[in-house]
Amino acid sequence: MRRIPAAGINLFQLIYVLIREYESKSGQKALNLSLGNPDGLPPAGLLRLQGRFAADPRFELHTYAEDNDLGGFAPAMVELHGRIRVGEHPHLRCVPIPGIKTAGALIPLACGLHLPDKARRRSFRVVSNLPAYDVIGTWSEAYLGAERVVWPLAPEDGMRLSLPSLKAALFSAKVDRPDLVYVIRPGNPAAVGATAAEWEGLIGFCLDSGARLVNDAAYAGLTEDGSVPLAAVAKDHAGLEWAELYSVSKSFNDPGARLGAMVGSKDFIEDFVLVKGNTESGPVPHVMAAYGEYFKDGAAVRADLAALRGLYSRRLEYVISRLTAAGLVQACPTEAGFFTLWRVPKRVLGIDLETDPRTREMPAHEAFNRLVISETGLVGVHFRGGGGEPLVRYAVCADVLAPDFQRRLEAALERLKPAY
Repeated sequence: MRRIPAAGINLFQLIYVLIREYESKSGQKALNLSLGNPDGLPPAGLLRLQGRFAADPRFELHTYAEDNDLGGFAPAMVELHGRIRVGEHPHLRCVPIPGIKTAGALIPLACGLHLPDKARRRSFRVVSNLPAYDVIGTWSEAYLGAERVVWPLAPEDGMRLSLPSLKAALFSAKVDRPDLVYVIRPGNPAAVGATAAEWEGLIGFCLDSGARLVNDAAYAGLTEDGSVPLAAVAKDHAGLEWAELYSVSKSFNDPGARLGAMVGSKDFIEDFVLVKGNTESGPVPHVMAAYGEYFKDGAAVRADLAALRGLYSRRLEYVISRLTAAGLVQACPTEAGFFTLWRVPKRVLGIDLETDPRTREMPAHEAFNRLVISETGLVGVHFRGGGGEPLVRYAVCADVLAPDFQRRLEAALERLKPAY
């Protein structure tokens, strides 16, 4: 007998079902703009280093890495993504992590959610954004039993971190002092970053309330200079308890590496290391050592990152221009990575989503995506905004610049005729 009740089909599993149905019915491959994983490979020089270190017989490259840093990987990763040198700030610490998803799930425990007794568990408050790839919400609320307060991201704010919206959400939830504020900047599905001024406002709030502040910065390596990492601002606030997490998955087309770094205030990182040590045994050591060697040639690393950003920029320019010309309305600009986010119209393909028998029983965001996939093969991921707004995400983790893809996409877009 199962001990965990089934909670319905996972959103991404549903997308796969809809893709299979379209391809079976049409005999054509779907125009898959739903994928949120890099479709490329790590840089060739990095792959050679990984092979070299995998063949190196040194014991430390094949045993548990734990929180040991090999080859200077962690501070180099932080400098590249967080724009700070950890060694220059004695109140900070950084550690390698085996990916952000695992590390993020441990953050509430590293903040003492389980202490000192059961009453504490019921009163622990986590603030996080919606819409989001909601690992922190699932872990903190559904798995660990904390009280989760949704800080909504709204199209009218450009999906940015609005401090008045945060305060309104806390007031509505009757929460004065959250224990943890967890954000994702640049975000998913809202690929916008944060400015120094936005971080300063949020830092001030966390200092006043005593909340710990965490940023999942998986896309920090793919952003332009307009988006500021938390570390670049938080380093100057010695009293702030904070952390920021980075990953090689998106920066170097290397999700299989399961490798990243976490930086933050020393006490917070040491709390995290304590929980981490009872949960996992660190990244794959020879992969970490290969990255440490790779980072020694800073010019080559920056060139590789620039090339990847350039590829996504060209893909985004094409897709955004075509979707905009077709009449879709963006929910926010894309400042990093490979996601675009759009408001869902009331009518599409000549169908009123609210009244048509095929769609009226479904939420508008799901109705839109199902209908467009079924009729055109154009695949996105549907989200409901933090304030309930229907949204759809289209990514560019596919070769959207290929002539055949462009021909089919433009033909599909001509049929949409969205009306808001």
